[in-house]
Amino acid sequence: MIEAIVSFMPASLQRCLRPVWRDAEPELEEIRVRAERPLELRLASGSRFVGECGRFVRQQEAYRPTAFDCAAILELLTNHSAYSYEEELRLGYITIPGGHRVGLAGRAVLESGKLRLLRDVSSFNFRLAREVKGAAKPYLSSLLDPQARTVHHTLIVSPPQHGKTTFARDLIRMLSAGEWPDGDSRLAAYDRGLKVGVVDERSELAACVKGIPRFDLGPRTDVLDGCPKAEGMMMLIRSMSPQVLVADELGRPEDAAAVREAIHAGIRVIATAHGDDADDVRRRPALRELLSEGAFRRIVALRREPGRMLQATVWDEQGKVILAPPVGRSTGGVTPSAALREVERR
Repeated sequence: MIEAIVSFMPASLQRCLRPVWRDAEPELEEIRVRAERPLELRLASGSRFVGECGRFVRQQEAYRPTAFDCAAILELLTNHSAYSYEEELRLGYITIPGGHRVGLAGRAVLESGKLRLLRDVSSFNFRLAREVKGAAKPYLSSLLDPQARTVHHTLIVSPPQHGKTTFARDLIRMLSAGEWPDGDSRLAAYDRGLKVGVVDERSELAACVKGIPRFDLGPRTDVLDGCPKAEGMMMLIRSMSPQVLVADELGRPEDAAAVREAIHAGIRVIATAHGDDADDVRRRPALRELLSEGAFRRIVALRREPGRMLQATVWDEQGKVILAPPVGRSTGGVTPSAALREVERR
């Protein structure tokens, strides 16, 4: 993992980070590089600053990346051709091998009042992607539809960095491999895995390199990498005859339309969306319409707190709790009453 990330940094930053990497890696979530501000590592247990000496230090002793450091990072991220990465610079992130996403901030360049790209990039957020096999296993039974021999239409919700992509990635792997829960007699009909199509618009779910997934998404999974979700879902339906379609981070009206088309074609849909809770997601017009139509038969709300395993609460489309974390633990930021209020509003 370290080489996939530090290879996009100049020698000055590599000297700071390599000595602390072994201790930091198990909890490491983000590397924050900001011009003339302290070099920061975001860990599951909190924030730490790194000095030029290659040790964790107090904020005032931390190494402060220079404008030259930031320019060098951007050159490496864009393979010395910022022009060829114009779309990524407009969107504000670049995905690097391994599925790691690098967020960008700097000076916005506008064209006809709309953002065209970023220049003078002075902040980089290296977000680490991790493959956690078994992350979704405790919740798989609640998402399956044994009578139809497939999975329910499922929406996975959480704030950023609370496990949406990790959960979806593991769910894809299990469905594709036919890795069903042990001891569940309802699943006797599942004698093999399902054909899964993944539209990986941001190259995070599969971390494809030259079209080949680097994460394990199972033996029956086909990935369309770097394609907009709405177009990609229709393309996979026509070309790969999936039984399940997966898309990350729904939000645009055209995404919702593509979900409807897939459902009407008899294909099960799994999607993720940013949100603190189910009520938060319903404030987004495209998702509000899908939820009010009952398009998703399962809503999974995730929450990961420091020092605890990922926790999820699962509801059906009527607001009934299907599965909840143990009493006293996180409920994913969503309450049964919130889900039921939406049912009452319909």
